[in-house]
Amino acid sequence: MSRILVFMLMISTFALASSGAEHAETDIVQRTVNFLLFAGLIWYLVAEPVKNYFSSRSQSIADEMKKVQEKLKETDLLKKEALAKISAAEKFAQDLIVSSKKENKIINDSIITQCDADIETIVKQQSILIEFEQRKMVRNVVENTLKEVLSQSDDSFDKEAMANVILKKVA
Repeated sequence: MSRILVFMLMISTFALASSGAEHAETDIVQRTVNFLLFAGLIWYLVAEPVKNYFSSRSQSIADEMKKVQEKLKETDLLKKEALAKISAAEKFAQDLIVSSKKENKIINDSIITQCDADIETIVKQQSILIEFEQRKMVRNVVENTLKEVLSQSDDSFDKEAMANVILKKVA
């Protein structure tokens, strides 16, 4: 049906077209009708594709705008999540610092206590070792003195000689 209408419009264009200056009267009506027919024909042929182009273009722009809005909302959501994670990490770091300081103090106290106990043990061992060495030295001195005294003759064994031998060894 539309093709028949287009065909009739084209025929009427030729039918109503002016042929030139044969007539002395003005042909404004025919020119206007020709222009309207031409404009209608162009409108009929071009209007639908142009409308489709612009509507699809505006739809694609709207879709892109919607995608951008969704990405913006998603980015805002991710930003909020990241900020929440950052604040949680900062809180965890503060808690970690506090607990580390407490553990450090506990470990230092236990190390100091252990060192004090080790020092006491070493001091006791040294005092025991010193006593042992003193007894050993006294025993050696006594043995040496007795050997020397016994090696001397029995007739010169008196108290005064024994005291001199002991004094020599002690000094």
